[in-house]
Amino acid sequence: MLPTPSLRSEALSALCTADPDDKAGRTHALWQRWRALGADDAPAWGSDSALTPNPATPLPGRPPQPVLVAPHEVAQRSPFTREGLAALLHAIAHIEFNAIDLALDAVWRFDGLPTDFYRQWLQVAHEEATHFGLLREHLATLGHAYGDFPAHNGLWEMCVKTQHDVTARMALVPRTLEARGLDATPLIQARLRKVDTPEARRAIEILDVILRDEIGHVAVGNRWYAWLCAQQGLEPVAHYRVLARRHTAPRLRPPFNLDARRSAGFSEAELAGLLSDG
Repeated sequence: MLPTPSLRSEALSALCTADPDDKAGRTHALWQRWRALGADDAPAWGSDSALTPNPATPLPGRPPQPVLVAPHEVAQRSPFTREGLAALLHAIAHIEFNAIDLALDAVWRFDGLPTDFYRQWLQVAHEEATHFGLLREHLATLGHAYGDFPAHNGLWEMCVKTQHDVTARMALVPRTLEARGLDATPLIQARLRKVDTPEARRAIEILDVILRDEIGHVAVGNRWYAWLCAQQGLEPVAHYRVLARRHTAPRLRPPFNLDARRSAGFSEAELAGLLSDG
């Protein structure tokens, strides 16, 4: 009988899956597989072994739609129209779809880390897949599907930049790009309250779920960034600035959701730095 694939190798397989339904389903199944173990079973993760993707398989797997364009080419539409609301929800769904890939990539790519690192990032992938499902269901009520509008590839581009440095990955994906969602979500919800239709109110409810979970996801990034810095004798705030310059991370601008960022584990020194830079 063939050995059961490790959880990390299964995460790589899910990452390479192009069909959105299949990717989300595999991600949920992987999370359920871990939970069925009943305990932190390190051998099941294969955490001490490096994995090599098949060079013939695109990474990540992507459906033919949406068409990917430069960020400035993604049209901004008013949520006061039905089409504009659908476009907004599609943009958020695309972020969540990418976030599944980002979390799965962290699980398979970086070997030799504590079992809890892989467990937490697999849970993040599972929750991002849940968010993606909620948004796709709501898009369908507006007569649209994922892929109907153009989107950009900014999140994955930073994933590629940091593929050889787990410390940079933790610093610049969850703690930078995904943390921007903590700032943006209340602003989006405020616009949707002005729309005040049943569809907009449902979107606000979904964003409440996403914001709650994303605080936890950013906290996972903060936890492991701090752990990795401690392992290497690095000062986290100073090293973050080095990494941001090295990988040309976007400059963060206010307004900031300081309460959410505190809940996600940002220090007062980091928040003060954000405010002074902004």
